[in-house]
Amino acid sequence: MAKQRRNSKQREVVLEELRNMKTHPTAAELHDVVRERLPRISLGTVYRNLELLAGGGLVRKLEHGGGRARFDGDLEQHLHVVCVACGGVEDVAGTPADVNANDLATPDGYQIFGLRVEFSGLCPDCARRVSQEKIDQLRKNLQNNH
Repeated sequence: MAKQRRNSKQREVVLEELRNMKTHPTAAELHDVVRERLPRISLGTVYRNLELLAGGGLVRKLEHGGGRARFDGDLEQHLHVVCVACGGVEDVAGTPADVNANDLATPDGYQIFGLRVEFSGLCPDCARRVSQEKIDQLRKNLQNNH
């Protein structure tokens, strides 16, 4: 019984800290923050609680092709930009254009539940570290893949 209570307290702290962050941390990054309040919490516990919270719709799990999952405590509809070099994620001001799912031409049998718009780019820190030639190559690769 005590273990269940401890896990609930851990989950509560994980959720509180994630919602207080304006970044979109990985489980490891959030673990560093949570350990300030719960020094003995393991990375595995943070990860499991994030998965439970995401599965329950209390946080958003952001997965970007092969990179480490990041988590967002802001459930309001908003846009993201993902750095193609470091995998960092930032919010973008504005909202996606309104799309009425009933007006979309979808393959038979599909039910539309949501819309996700995501930008790819290079964050300022990474842009300072790479050459213009590398930036041009990244841009070209992204344009060829979309």
